Amino acid sequence: MPSAKVLESKKAMVAQLVDRLKNSQAGVLADYRGLTVDEDTDLRRKLREAGVQYTVLKNSIIRFAVKEVGLEGLEDILEGPTAIATSDTDAVSAAKVICDFAKKNELLEVKGGFVDGNVISVDEVKKYASIPSKEVLISKMMGSLQSPISALARTLQAIVDEEATPGHAAAEEAPAAEEATAAEEASAAEAPAAEAAPAEAAPTEAAPAE
Repeated sequence: MPSAKVLESKKAMVAQLVDRLKNSQAGVLADYRGLTVDEDTDLRRKLREAGVQYTVLKNSIIRFAVKEVGLEGLEDILEGPTAIATSDTDAVSAAKVICDFAKKNELLEVKGGFVDGNVISVDEVKKYASIPSKEVLISKMMGSLQSPISALARTLQAIVDEEATPGHAAAEEAPAAEEATAAEEASAAEAPAAEAAPAEAAPTEAAPAE
C-alpha cells in the first residue's frame, strides 16, 4: 500500500494536471516508446518553441485528471506509455508539432486529443495539425488588408512624382500657348484681307438724254 507521502505526491500531480487541462485550449496524447534520447530532446525543443507544454505522466494520474475535468473519453486510450502535450494559446500548435514530428519518426504514435473540452480522435488531431498556425493566419490577414492600401499608396506616390517632374508644368502649358499663337496668326491674316477688299462703287446717276 502506498505511503501517505506517495499518495499526497500523486494528489498534487493530479491537481496540477487538472489545472493545466482546464486552462488548455487543446491537447494531444501520444505514445513515445522507441524514441531515442536525441529524438525526444528534439521533440521537446520543437514543442517548447511552439509554446506547448509536454510531459510524460503515469496513466493513473492522467485518468484521475481527465475524469475530473470531464474528458472521460480519453480513458480508453490510456494504454502503454503516455505523453501529453497541451497548449493554452491555440488549438493547433500541439497537434501540428506532434503530427509533423510523427511523420518523420514513426515510433511516435498519436493516441488522441481534445479541443475546447471535447475529446477528438486521431484523425481529428491530424485535421487540426493541417490548419495554419495563428501567426500564419494573422500574417495572411494583415497581408490581405495591406494590399489595397499599398496599391493606393503607390498610385498616390506616382501622381506626386509625376507632378514633381521638372518640365511637367511647362509641358501642360505648351498646348495653351500654341493655341494662343495660332489665334493671333489667324487674326493677323484676316486684317490685311479686310483692308485689301475694294469698296463697292457708288451708283452713278444716268446722264440726261440730249
